[in-house]
This record gives sequence, structure tokens and C-alpha cells, in this order.
Amino acid sequence: MSPATRAARAPGGHGAAPWVFLSPLLAFAAIFFVLPIGFSIYLAFTRWNPLGTPRWVGLRQFEYLLTRDDQFWATIVNTFVFAGAFVLIGVPVALGLAFVFGRARGKAVWRSVYYLPQLTNIVAIAYLWQFVLDDRYGAINRLLGMVGLRGPDWLTDPAMAMVSVVLVMIWYEAGKNMLVFSAALEGVDQDIYDAAEIDGAGAWRTLVSITLSIIRPAFVFVTITSFITGMGFFALILAMTEGGPRGATEVTALYAYRMAFEDLRMGRASAAALILFALIGIIAAVQFRLLRERT
Repeated sequence: MSPATRAARAPGGHGAAPWVFLSPLLAFAAIFFVLPIGFSIYLAFTRWNPLGTPRWVGLRQFEYLLTRDDQFWATIVNTFVFAGAFVLIGVPVALGLAFVFGRARGKAVWRSVYYLPQLTNIVAIAYLWQFVLDDRYGAINRLLGMVGLRGPDWLTDPAMAMVSVVLVMIWYEAGKNMLVFSAALEGVDQDIYDAAEIDGAGAWRTLVSITLSIIRPAFVFVTITSFITGMGFFALILAMTEGGPRGATEVTALYAYRMAFEDLRMGRASAAALILFALIGIIAAVQFRLLRERT
């Protein structure tokens, strides 16, 4: 028996078999993730129009974005507003829904209903909400008009457009985050609640000192993933407002998309994407460290 055969038959010695089964996944990851990311990093240091060849310019793309492009900084601000509002409002909403439907009759049905937006095409959702939030013919403003109130210009007023896309984003993600919180809540041992009740702990004390403390790892997970999602999400905004009105909802990911596929400035788009990636990584790491210490 050859050494290779003995190694394959020995406990824990599987030879090349695992790599054979993993090879399609590894090839997929290399072709559709590793190579595009590597090429994007390279392009960030070049000036390239797809009709020509990349020309190396070093750090000039980053220098232009960080020191001379006011529009880029405006998109950074919009990105933080969008992601921050989504986390600060969306996470408590999802937690509240988990509490409400955790003990409700038919909770599995309610969870499925709230998760349905995740199974729907994001463009279809954007068009649906465009119809609902239309200034003149939208369902919300028509209902407000029936009681003598004038509804706001949800998507055409710069002050309301960001509010509108944040609310739709919260609605879209609430079901997914609710499932995470629901799973965490169901993992809390009922005996702990019984002991707290015997000790005279009230509802608020039980919520703060027991429930929220036990599900804190789930809270950390939902907070960080929601922040990352909010920082990099732009499909909903592109379909609903196209970054308008007057740039009020244009986030950095949408800015990079426009630079790449409308202006054909692939180098500048890649540089903007790398800056956004660095910001997400730094802030997510800080969030994780702070929340983990408290956990």
C-alpha cells in the first residue's frame, strides 16, 4: 500500500478528496470575488476609460476625491446619515417586533409576513413605494387628504427624501433582523424569569437586567450587520430617487456606481469604493470592540 493511500485511509487523512469537492466553490470565489476585487484595487491607482487602457496615476484619484471633490464629501455625509438613521431606528423596531410577536398567537405566520420583503426584488419594492409615496396620487397622501391634511412631498422635497428612503429601508430589513432577535429571545431559559419574579423584579428590571443582557450578542450582530448594510446599500435609493432631489439622497456607493457606469471613470469609482470600504471596516471594528467589551 502506497503512503498516499495509507494517509487517505488513516483517521483524519482524506487526501485530495475534500479539495476536489471544494474546487467548484473555490473557482467561483476566485473568478467572481478575488479577481474583481484585486482588479478594482489596481484600477483605484489608474485613470481608465473602458474604451482605452489603464494609465497609472498613483494616489491622484484619492487626492482628488479627498481634497477637491465636494460632491464626494456630500455623499459621505449622506451615507452616514442613512446608515446611522437605519441603525438607530431600525434595530429597536426589529427588537420591538420580536418582543410583540414572540408570544403572539400564530407567531410563525407573522414572522413569515414580515420576512416577505426580503424575498421580493428590491427594484419592485422601490417602484411600489414610489407609488405609495407619490406626492399627488400616493396612497398615504390621499388618506391624509381625506381627513383634511396635506401630505408632505415625500420624494421630491430634499428634507423628506432621505426620511422616506430610510423608512422604506427599515421596513425592508425589519423581518430579517426580527428573526435574529426572535431566535435569541427563545433561547432565554424561562427559569431565569421565574427566579426574577420570585425575587420581586418588575417588568422593566427584568427586561433591562435579564433579557437585554442575555441577548446582547444578537444585538451586537444585528447592529454591526445593519450598519454595514446601510453604508453599502444603494439599489433602493437608485430605483426610488436616483440620488435626488438635488443630491439629497446620493450616497457614496451610488456615487461610485455613477462614476463607473455613467461617467466611465473606473479609476475614480474604484478609489471611492476603496475609501468607503476602509470607512466601513474602521467603524465596524470600533463598534464591535465597544459592544464586545460591554458584552
